[in-house]
Amino acid sequence: MKQKELTELTDEELLQVAKKMKSTAIINALLIGILIGIVIFSIAKNGLGFFILIPLFFAYRLANNSKYDNKELENILKERNLK
Repeated sequence: MKQKELTELTDEELLQVAKKMKSTAIINALLIGILIGIVIFSIAKNGLGFFILIPLFFAYRLANNSKYDNKELENILKERNLK
């Protein structure tokens, strides 16, 4: 199934996408915090090494893993007076 554009979604679908994005952002923030904690602990315990890059890579991927742009979603919700 092809990903729909935000402007093509109905009001109910937009509200569901906004709710899902909010919960996903909270979970991603928690996971990024855990990964950064692992990096800090690893540096304190073993010093700098190659394996520190693995949690940093996953934290980067989590931070940039979004289907839709938050600003675009907020603008569409504001235009339709949904939020």
